[in-house]
Amino acid sequence: MNKAPFVRAAANPLITPEQVRPWLPGFQVTCVFNAGVCRCGEETLLLLRVAEKPPAAPAGFLHVPILEEDRVAVRALRLDDPRWDFSDPRKVFDRETGSYAFLTSMSHLRLARSRDGIRFTVEDQPFLLPDQPLEAFGTEDARITRIRDTFLINYTAVSPFGITTALAETADFRSVRKRGVIFVTENRDVCIFPEKIAGKYRALIRPVPRQIGQARIWLAASEDLLHWGEFAPLALPDLPWSRGRSGGGAPPLCTDRGWLILYHGASPVDNRYSMGAALLDIADPSRVLAVSREPVLAPEAPYETEGFYPNVVFSCGALAEGDAIRMYYGGADRVIALATARLDDLWDIMEPAAAF
Repeated sequence: MNKAPFVRAAANPLITPEQVRPWLPGFQVTCVFNAGVCRCGEETLLLLRVAEKPPAAPAGFLHVPILEEDRVAVRALRLDDPRWDFSDPRKVFDRETGSYAFLTSMSHLRLARSRDGIRFTVEDQPFLLPDQPLEAFGTEDARITRIRDTFLINYTAVSPFGITTALAETADFRSVRKRGVIFVTENRDVCIFPEKIAGKYRALIRPVPRQIGQARIWLAASEDLLHWGEFAPLALPDLPWSRGRSGGGAPPLCTDRGWLILYHGASPVDNRYSMGAALLDIADPSRVLAVSREPVLAPEAPYETEGFYPNVVFSCGALAEGDAIRMYYGGADRVIALATARLDDLWDIMEPAAAF
């Protein structure tokens, strides 16, 4: 097995929940993770997913948050009610409907700014907050793609209607405009390419089959970023570390060899999340040129193996800086961390797609 090419920053974790003030009165920040990243002027910006849990409930109850019209309300669920299954710390399963009914926290998206990409100042107020019915359970997992002078932000919008992907845009990260849902439930892990290919916008998406098939990465195309089609699965190999499910991570990075994608995969038995790498043809991203057989980063550090959801490394953003890649990622669904790799080291561990 080749040595993983990404090296963790000595300053990890860069941002922890203890460093972030809650937005909602009486709530507690429990997780700061899965950040989109970009360069804007002289700054490195992270668009953090900040999860806050409601105030403690009385004995025998669990408080869950939900957006009701223009405010965040808290509902109390009885722990001994046979209707509810509380075994997953992230969400509450409804045995009557056979689906998840609530999340145990509410997420919003918040900016963190840095001059060196290591030491970040987290803003006190949300940049993108849940404010409409399709975001009633929160806004999560932003990816940022710059196209000319516009920063596109696609993010997960969660509500009782399901998990969708929405789009927003900004020119300066001072103001932002929401464009609405672009992929309906359940489609997430969307990564928009930073330029048109053959005259169209392209994106990696991850639909979730309910009866036949597994959650895998697909490609989509669009004329206007709002209406998408030309859906097709991406032919990545079936590998043990990603056999449970796979999905996009950071938006694709343009290199002299092709589109570099850093994507996540989960193992089928223990649900261990790792990051892998693949190289796509620059003119035809449906052509997979090379793939890392083993993860390029797997959960090993304590802040990755222990946390809100253990054994997770999950990236929503990376930057190419000269011959290096800086990948920001969430550790154990709790903290933000950074790992860096040289492009040459990535190329060395990747194998031709024909070898699989």
